[in-house]
Amino acid sequence: MAVGALGFATLAAGTSAVALAQNNQDVITVKKARTHVLAGRAVRVQGVLRPPRRGDVVALQARRRGRWTTLDRDGTDAAGRYRLRYRTRRPGSWKLRVRVAGAQAATAGRAGRARRGGPRRSLGRLNVYRHANASWYGPGFFGHHLACGGNLTPGTLGVAHKTLPCGTKITLRYRGRSVRVPVVDRGPYVAGREFDLTAATKQRLGFAGHGYVLTTR
Repeated sequence: MAVGALGFATLAAGTSAVALAQNNQDVITVKKARTHVLAGRAVRVQGVLRPPRRGDVVALQARRRGRWTTLDRDGTDAAGRYRLRYRTRRPGSWKLRVRVAGAQAATAGRAGRARRGGPRRSLGRLNVYRHANASWYGPGFFGHHLACGGNLTPGTLGVAHKTLPCGTKITLRYRGRSVRVPVVDRGPYVAGREFDLTAATKQRLGFAGHGYVLTTR
């Protein structure tokens, strides 16, 4: 999956999907997916249901609080194509998928009937970001005790934050690179900075050392 900086990701249908289509079983494919967005911007997903037919309802769903929540629905056209869109409201990171929710109701505006076990496809995670001022630390602190347990090493992936609970997972993004790491320490204690990245996190992101990153928390 190739992903541009907060742009569309192109997902190719795998061999198994092609084989299912040849056997005339329903297969949901995703051609484009924008799943890294700033808060307030729209998530967009485009794809095709195979074999193609008009009238099936495809749903975009996020995993929130232990259950799948539908963000948007669209009925397929005669070629099986669908387009889904959802405007985000706040930062966060959730599992994301598309699934065939059911046959479209004959009357416009009525919800389609549910179809249990309909085809579905994972889109990984929906990451909704805000800007945050960050720095990094490492040399001179390696071997020191971390506030959340353990010792800091050159390979420790994580961030320091003043108030987020230890172990809280956050997704950071910088110039097209993303990494999902836990809160492992407390800090930074410089006015105006929200996160201190460990050396390994800095390297994984290609972070310059001080400046703004995108964060889901």
